[in-house]
Amino acid sequence: MADGPLPGECVIALDVGGTGMKGALLDRGSGLLVTERRPTPRAHGPEAVVDAIVAALCSLARQAAERGLAVRRAGVVVPGIVDAERSLAVYSANIGWRDLPLARVIEERTGLPVTLGHDVRAGALAEVRLGAARGAQDALFVAIGTGISAALVTGGRLLAAGGYAGELGHLVVEPDGRLCPCGGAGCLETVASAAGIAMAYTALSGQAVAGADEVATRLTEGDQDARAVWARAVEGLATALAATVTLLAPEVVVLGGGLAESGGLLLDPLRARLDAKLTFQRRPRLVVAALGDRAGCLGAGLHAWDAADVMREVPCVPAGRSTSR
Repeated sequence: MADGPLPGECVIALDVGGTGMKGALLDRGSGLLVTERRPTPRAHGPEAVVDAIVAALCSLARQAAERGLAVRRAGVVVPGIVDAERSLAVYSANIGWRDLPLARVIEERTGLPVTLGHDVRAGALAEVRLGAARGAQDALFVAIGTGISAALVTGGRLLAAGGYAGELGHLVVEPDGRLCPCGGAGCLETVASAAGIAMAYTALSGQAVAGADEVATRLTEGDQDARAVWARAVEGLATALAATVTLLAPEVVVLGGGLAESGGLLLDPLRARLDAKLTFQRRPRLVVAALGDRAGCLGAGLHAWDAADVMREVPCVPAGRSTSR
């Protein structure tokens, strides 16, 4: 086990999303000492995203130095398929990289020791240790945003399976449904993701909407097309969750992402439909994530602290050292 924390030490945490990045300096107790947000320039290609990651880490490292903090490690979490054991960003449809040794690339460009992880699994870790699933040994975390992904904690451990575990959004819920960018048809993402809901409403009503939150607003106003699209999304989610609960039996299902922020508008009908689909299975508590959009960043920090504890012999970045090259 590691010795106690050094005075004034921290980790850098960075959650890289498809549209934005959330960065922070975290102390040993996961307190947010500094926070920073910046856009993810995915429209300019994967190399531009790597450049932005490096810039964000260097900015946070400079802020740590200004505060006299020693950086133990950086935790970076990204979307897609991530093989954390090999520190490899295997694939991301949103960002465009394949088999990228991302941790090594970042280390070479910043001088920081880096722990690479998956954004949703990091969110699950944070919710289990700090948030809505605190204390649970078996939990399912579902992030519903532009896409849909999930992470499973079983026996207190994250299930990674080489980075391929948790692709709930590509469980088929409508066999004859719309084509999915993954190459399948009728995937949950096409039905219940924020993008899928907005697209379905536009197709049904003929009225373009900016996102699922606008569909939710129209639902509360009595819009029948919004009601139909929302009910379809709830049914798809309930079908996917019923299959997952049957196989994995989580104690609690935590819903995160933008769509979960609609609260009872989503949870109430989803609880009812999931309950109707289950018979003998362990019935999980269905709750909203407690940490909001901070979960991935906090999880990145937890990954970094865990790795720093295991690899205490790795030199820290002393306060005042420049990390730009």
